[in-house]
Amino acid sequence: MLKSTLNAFTDINGVARAAAITGTVELANLIPPTVTYESRGNLLIIGDAEQLLHVADQFEALNSVTLLATDSKTCETKTAHTLYYSQSITVKGYLGAFDVHCHIGHDATALDINALETNLAKIAIGRQCFDIVLDMTATGVMNVEIPAAGYYAVGQGSASQASKKRVAEKLATLVEDLPSMIGTFDKPKYFRLNPDLCAHSSRSVKGCDRCIDACPAGALSSDGIAIAIDPYLCQGVGTCATACPTEAISYALPDPQITQNFVHSVLARYKQEGGQSPTLLLYGDRDTAAVKKALAVLPTSVITIALEELATVGIDTWFSALAYGAHQVLLATNTTYIPATIDAVLTNELTIAQNFLTELGYDADRICLFDFADSANFKCYEAALVDPIETALTGTKREKLFTVLEALNQTSPAQPTHSAVAANAPYGSVTCKTDDCTLCMSCVAVCPTRALHAIGDRPGLLFVEQDCIQCGMCETACPEKVITLEAGFNWDWETRKADKLVHEEPAACCISCGKPFAPASMVKMLTEKLQSHSHFQGEAIRRLSMCEDCRVRDIFEKMEQDPQSQTRV
Repeated sequence: MLKSTLNAFTDINGVARAAAITGTVELANLIPPTVTYESRGNLLIIGDAEQLLHVADQFEALNSVTLLATDSKTCETKTAHTLYYSQSITVKGYLGAFDVHCHIGHDATALDINALETNLAKIAIGRQCFDIVLDMTATGVMNVEIPAAGYYAVGQGSASQASKKRVAEKLATLVEDLPSMIGTFDKPKYFRLNPDLCAHSSRSVKGCDRCIDACPAGALSSDGIAIAIDPYLCQGVGTCATACPTEAISYALPDPQITQNFVHSVLARYKQEGGQSPTLLLYGDRDTAAVKKALAVLPTSVITIALEELATVGIDTWFSALAYGAHQVLLATNTTYIPATIDAVLTNELTIAQNFLTELGYDADRICLFDFADSANFKCYEAALVDPIETALTGTKREKLFTVLEALNQTSPAQPTHSAVAANAPYGSVTCKTDDCTLCMSCVAVCPTRALHAIGDRPGLLFVEQDCIQCGMCETACPEKVITLEAGFNWDWETRKADKLVHEEPAACCISCGKPFAPASMVKMLTEKLQSHSHFQGEAIRRLSMCEDCRVRDIFEKMEQDPQSQTRV
């Protein structure tokens, strides 16, 4: 906590800030769900043979140490450890459950390059997996930006003296820390997953992949039907929840609504205490030391709010903060150290947010990334964009975002009507070549948000632009290929929320009972396509012009009249 640092400032904004932050209920869940790791202390070290033999004895406090060399040099160093060799290694898993497969030789010189792939743990320690992996290779065996718990990559970097020094420092720390990695450990389960809201796939039609692309830990996967999240690999970065447009994935530490309520309460308390021109600075817990240092030179109107990770909140929270009275929202971090995937998610969200601000005629940096290195030169905005709302927003994150955007547009200098957005933004509409549309409703069947839906009492297709997340499933599912996505943002909230008629046509009426039962164009299309088919000759073709009840009744009547025709009907 930064309480002691905050209390050191005695001007009116500094006092108001300290009261707002320390006097608001802490941003946390009381009882977060957890996942459990079990580690017996079986360590695998991967690297050059000389390296391995040099460090192996330093980890004697662990239950077992297995050495896996990636080079074939003959080593003169004496050791009690068995040295395995392979240049083909795969490591999957997490603390207590690392599955390591490779082609191995039994020492550094006797190599069996034709050996079959094998489970190294089974051979080396008689178990199915290793508990901890120390990777000293230059490039790393596990190809993820944020490794799983229990995996330590210390060898990555250049061959410079500074790099070698960093490796030595990391090793010294691990020699002390790894013996404590034996036992049972609990970790928060950072996410909630609601498959009913997911736009990834429907009826074998592929849709949104935003969450998979946004995970730097390799915790998300797809079987082609549904998204799965491995809670043991998840490191709580939150980019999946930020990237998810439907809230099928939401962050659970804390709940998004708790975060927004906290932001609202802090800004409201700051104003009650006499604070002026508040700037909101959001940062991840790991950057607390940098924030403490930055507070010494930042204006006292900068209100800091710690998050589990910076990317756990996105565009809806940023704009909500502006609606709650913040003059500016800073996303604070050491920008040069953001992993590429997290940077991509933040950049994408920021691009959309700043595009909205620019289209409205406001300064784009009302929401922006903020590097701690720029703290001494920071200048606050003196005026708010809108009058603060009195109560925290509720609803889905899209509903909250649209509410704020509508409020901003009411006083907007630009008064836009329609804005272009990035191609991957989850906002836009669809167009339909109605001349070729048969109203088969394949698009309706796969739409995850009901943006596309049937009229109901007659053949027709309706569309609600506000609900469209541009997942593309309607475009893929359309058999006539007449639907096309159009990314963009409609600032007219009435038309954006309203049912828009995409296409309608007269219903075909049953030739037997007269009941409307299908679009006329569909019946015509099927009749033309099937009239030469052997199963639709004679009386059978008439059934395409019947409703379902009459069609079934006609079939049974034909069977009763001519039992021998069973196979034909």
